[in-house]
Amino acid sequence: MSLANTVLGVIWFGVIAYAIFGGADFGAGIWDLVAGGPEKGKHPRALLERSIGPVWEANHVWLIFVLVFLWTGFPDAFVSIMTTLYIPMMLAGIGIVLRGSAFAFRKWAPTLGGRQALGAAFAGASVVTPFFLGTVAGGVASGRVPPGNAAGDAWTSWINPTSILGGVLAVVVCAYVAAVLVSRDADRSELGDLAEYFRVRALVAGMAAGVLALVGAFVIRSDAPTLYDGLSRSYGLVIVAISGIAGVASLAAIYFRKRRMARVGAVAATVTILWGWAVGQYPWLLPEYLTIEQGAAADVVLVALLVAFVAAAAIAVPALIWLLTLTDRGTLDATSPTLAGSSEALLSALDERARARISDD
Repeated sequence: MSLANTVLGVIWFGVIAYAIFGGADFGAGIWDLVAGGPEKGKHPRALLERSIGPVWEANHVWLIFVLVFLWTGFPDAFVSIMTTLYIPMMLAGIGIVLRGSAFAFRKWAPTLGGRQALGAAFAGASVVTPFFLGTVAGGVASGRVPPGNAAGDAWTSWINPTSILGGVLAVVVCAYVAAVLVSRDADRSELGDLAEYFRVRALVAGMAAGVLALVGAFVIRSDAPTLYDGLSRSYGLVIVAISGIAGVASLAAIYFRKRRMARVGAVAATVTILWGWAVGQYPWLLPEYLTIEQGAAADVVLVALLVAFVAAAAIAVPALIWLLTLTDRGTLDATSPTLAGSSEALLSALDERARARISDD
């Protein structure tokens, strides 16, 4: 494997990590948006906040990592993407800042109206941000980003069938991954009502993702022939088959309430979708215009990037794994005053609802 392919593989590792962790983060905001009014949505929102609270600030580290490595290792591709697709990239960036600020401040708003406004900003930005990132992926994959500074059309590069498919699929997959993970969290915490609440939503989102994937094959065939030809090759067909199997297995696990298996299947389905894109587009950085080898920086730069990656991974990855482990065990609920308060409020609210049901009976 060449240096250029190795560095691109490292970048793709970052893309996958962002799709899983950042995707679950965005998905939580999507379910926050459709949870209902203040009273109806109180319990689901409390669980969503508790689930993403310990790790949400770490998610965008992966996006920064991807952008910096792409900029340094493949500067021509970075310039072309960022200047042609600057509108969706700018809107996604605004969405990231807006949702993070709203999430942090909504609990401190002094009035109900203020909390609702900040909650709407958080939830709305959680929908539009993955959508615009998906349109960027679609613009690149469909060959609408030529090399050069703003060489492509600023509008048709991301307003086209493949980009719209990419944006909608990104939103649905984020919702699916989040529902699966939060259902598992609720089950672990013995919150049966909420585990079922998110289980049903995971099934709906998973089936919607499957339908979109099937429709997407026809869209890509007509609108992104280079990508479609790559997916039609042997390796591409294998990846597509694995993705389909993982998706069906995850849905089956959700249906039969095997939540741990469902979580593994949801992650596997998401990862294979991304690898399908990578295999279908290979060896192009910018389809029809720029290959990986043509767009790579000098070898000395690529070597420096790999050294930096190994050093950073040795420091950051174990810490992130430990953070996720503590979160999965529920340890942070007990050690963090904020999370403990959120958990106690959630459990108290559920206890009150149970007592009310008993009283009604």
